[in-house]
Amino acid sequence: MNAELGALKGALDRQREHVLGILEGLSEEDLRRPVLPSGWSCLALLRHLTLDVERFWFPGVIAGEPDVAGQLTADAEAHWYVPEGMSAEEVFTDYRAAIARADTVLATAAPEQKPAAWPVEIWPTWRLPDVRHILIHVLTEVACHSGHLDAVRELIDGNTWLGGNPYDG
Repeated sequence: MNAELGALKGALDRQREHVLGILEGLSEEDLRRPVLPSGWSCLALLRHLTLDVERFWFPGVIAGEPDVAGQLTADAEAHWYVPEGMSAEEVFTDYRAAIARADTVLATAAPEQKPAAWPVEIWPTWRLPDVRHILIHVLTEVACHSGHLDAVRELIDGNTWLGGNPYDG
């Protein structure tokens, strides 16, 4: 992997760890409980990161893998929900598997490589030109969502990514 992509992937890996770390220790009930008025749960956000970020951008857009092609035009709102009967453990396993698949795509990518597929049905006038821009976009999205999870976790039990209450000296 080229040094530039390696640095960006390293930052993305830290955000992925943040996502998993901030959720560690929450009960299945807390993982499924909507905390904010928008109504998503921690597991629903993890499902979104699995389908709409890790699978969509890497195997879907960068690699253009056919088994992901249908997702490129799928209703994104559906990805913010955990299917009935899917356990928290399955959601976490799916996320980790999507990361591994994404990492396989990145291992052979070059920064200036153009995406193999683009969802013009979703974004007819907007486009990320290459892997570099896609990785920066994904890094930004995962970091943003890890911050959402920080806020939700603090509301649930007072814990933060750094541990405990950040205002206790």
